[in-house]
Amino acid sequence: MEPFPHVQTLRKFPREELVGKVVMVRFDITNLLREEEQDQSSQSVSSAVFTIKYLHEAGAKIILVSDWRKKTNSQLHDAETVADMISSVIQHRVVTIKCDYSAVLLKMELLKKADIFLLENLSEYKEEAANNSKFAELLSLGVDIFVNDSFSQSHKILASTVGIARFCSACIAGFHFEESLCQLKKVARTNKRPYVAIIGGGNLYDKAAAVHFLVSRCDGLVFVGMMSFQIMHALGLSVPSYLVEPGAYKAALDIIQIAHDRNIPILHPMDFWCMNEHLPEQMDIFPSHHILDGWLPVDLGPRSLDELNSLLVKCKKILWIGPVKFKFSGPCSDGASKLAQALNELRQRNCDITVVGNMACQAMVMESKSVLVNDMFENASVIWEFFKGRKLPGVMALDRAYPFEIDWKSAYCNPAQPLVVDIGSGSGLFLLGMARRRKDLNFLGLEINSKLVRRCMDSVHQYGIQNGYGPCFTSAKICTFMIVNIGQK
Repeated sequence: MEPFPHVQTLRKFPREELVGKVVMVRFDITNLLREEEQDQSSQSVSSAVFTIKYLHEAGAKIILVSDWRKKTNSQLHDAETVADMISSVIQHRVVTIKCDYSAVLLKMELLKKADIFLLENLSEYKEEAANNSKFAELLSLGVDIFVNDSFSQSHKILASTVGIARFCSACIAGFHFEESLCQLKKVARTNKRPYVAIIGGGNLYDKAAAVHFLVSRCDGLVFVGMMSFQIMHALGLSVPSYLVEPGAYKAALDIIQIAHDRNIPILHPMDFWCMNEHLPEQMDIFPSHHILDGWLPVDLGPRSLDELNSLLVKCKKILWIGPVKFKFSGPCSDGASKLAQALNELRQRNCDITVVGNMACQAMVMESKSVLVNDMFENASVIWEFFKGRKLPGVMALDRAYPFEIDWKSAYCNPAQPLVVDIGSGSGLFLLGMARRRKDLNFLGLEINSKLVRRCMDSVHQYGIQNGYGPCFTSAKICTFMIVNIGQK
């Protein structure tokens, strides 16, 4: 799996560069809705809210963009309703503006009269999902800096997250985006063991690459959703045909083989609560390999939960991804509730726990109000894509950041002198000649050819030049931003 690129973040972006600039923030409305539902007397501020407040306090003009659907949340009638909700959360007036060509000039005029704006619902524009270039350019008109704070959309190629990056002078990650990215990197690390993944949901065929990643990295897998039937089927256990996923047999066999080669356990439910097909109110418990005709599995049985708890109490790190849900389950699951209870108890014993997926997160929140938001990812699609080894377009569209801190005092005798940069400095003859003549300046050569860089550095040391330096970089854009940023500090 390729590591994430080092991306530029709002945290490290020069604050003085925000003054008077128009900043477009792509945010996830779910985060702000959660903030509104919390106790308003709380002193804590979520990273999503902090992004907006930080930009406002820095003197930027802010244009907020997001998408929402009335089916998902009946509170979200129109842009005015959403603007009022955001205003109550951030305690600043939010003005709505339209997203069409006739409103561009009006937008420019409005920027003089207010500080925070909300663009109308992006889900109403088919150009958004199509990453339409003209639509992305329209969004960017008058915008200086783009801040992506919608990590939940980073697996998609959208005009408001990817297309817009072409038209802004800087594209950076907001505080929530940065926090989520750090948490995702943490999930991938195996720094604490035993590390067990609890896998719910279905569609094993599509998620096979992701499960391969987990079985290759974790110390055990526990299947608690529809995927468990595919594992049982591959193990040779009796599974009703209506529960077998077409095309998933080989994927399940491969996963079992990897686990066998690594000598790690794969657990599947030992029993199920089942519902009578003809009398839905009638429930009974059946062994997982012996579900009678006319009975439909709807939840984990007591033996399954006991075995799961016996494994989890030994763990130092746990990932729960996907719902405890079966084909005929209702919206609420007693198994999910008991699993959430067990994980909350383990969290109090310093077990590192991450929960992924809307239903799993809801179960955790219902069982404990102390769950940290940055330990949960409501949108499981982003995480599944990451586990599959795919690059996240929303991350890749952001500006790159230099991953190291540079001690300029070790490079120059007097770092305070003005810096002259020669991009593509070659063997450095011109640069070295200038450094000898102008002792009042510092010189930096950027060259992609490592042999030429070594030759240049040998000359620097040979002639005792103290105001010339020639490291090897591959991206002039990254280096230039890094130099300017450090110079401003």
